[in-house]
Amino acid sequence: MEKPSYLKNSDDAKLFNELRKKVNQRVEAIPENRDIYIQVKAVILPLIYISLYFSAVLNAEKPWMYILSFIAMGIFLVLIYLNLIHEAAHNNIYKSKRLNFLVLHIFDFVGANSYIWKKRHIASHHAYPNVDGWDTDIEQSGLLLIIPWIKAKGVQKYQDKFFFLVYPLYLFNWMFIRDFRDFFDKERVILKTQGKIPAIEKIKMIGYKLFYFFYQIVIPVMFFKVSVGLALGAWFLQVISASIFALFVLLPLHPLPDNAFPRLDRSNGLPFSWLRHQFEVTNDLKENNWLVRNVLGNFNFHVAHHLFPNYSYMYYNEITEEIEKFARKYGLAYKRFPLITALAKHRDLLRQNANNAYYILEE
Repeated sequence: MEKPSYLKNSDDAKLFNELRKKVNQRVEAIPENRDIYIQVKAVILPLIYISLYFSAVLNAEKPWMYILSFIAMGIFLVLIYLNLIHEAAHNNIYKSKRLNFLVLHIFDFVGANSYIWKKRHIASHHAYPNVDGWDTDIEQSGLLLIIPWIKAKGVQKYQDKFFFLVYPLYLFNWMFIRDFRDFFDKERVILKTQGKIPAIEKIKMIGYKLFYFFYQIVIPVMFFKVSVGLALGAWFLQVISASIFALFVLLPLHPLPDNAFPRLDRSNGLPFSWLRHQFEVTNDLKENNWLVRNVLGNFNFHVAHHLFPNYSYMYYNEITEEIEKFARKYGLAYKRFPLITALAKHRDLLRQNANNAYYILEE
């Protein structure tokens, strides 16, 4: 299958080279090695997650404490993803690829699959953000319609009224459906673009998921006398809380009515150059304080990540200053919204798509 190709534009190529030079100079002028902070998090965040687990099972006679510990595990699961897993996939935590590879494997112990997710993230989402059929992050579920130029069908016509019931199930879909489909469904983007998946990865995926459910549910029931109902209920609330927190951070970054969802032409060509595509499909958040930058892994500076994924998020504050000045100078579509505004805009997108009253930024 022929992969999409970006519009070739020599002027835009020169623009990106100019921006890249400015960004490299800005980062090189920063004296300290900030990646050490992520390396510290690579130890602390998993330890907190493990500590919460043992706090739950060792205090199993207190159901309220067991439940609260599992809910907190859900929050830290997302923090581990934002701060560690995501950066490890880009080899941004350590200089050693092997150490980044080990950090990435934390994902396998919390219910996801590191092998297939990295392929989704690098070869699909980063390669073709917001491109229908190629960006796995916007693949249609059947219940919700994200792509504006596709006609709403069935329950999608009411999606703006029930989406809040679907989104809390986000990680359940990831664990039980999405991973398996990406491994075994030949029509999925991953198998179409990446070819055959090694059998050992399929065995590892199933083995890790079995181990995940073993320590999350079976061990508390068998060895710590937790009732089946409490074990299942606390685990369920953990995944619900993680789903809501994850989408609270991730939804504002790409699927808003202000973003383009570029359509491929007959030869699989895209209407924008690579540089302009990143600006058209990606947003930043206006929130910029110590808590946001250090807890959410600087996902508030998402344009910087798509343009310069080889830098860790510890440098995105300065990089974004350069991007913002550059975008104003050359009229690039840099977008930055307050978090609440962005979440409201996402609901607007769902409503517009449901009513087919969409608008989209086209070439």
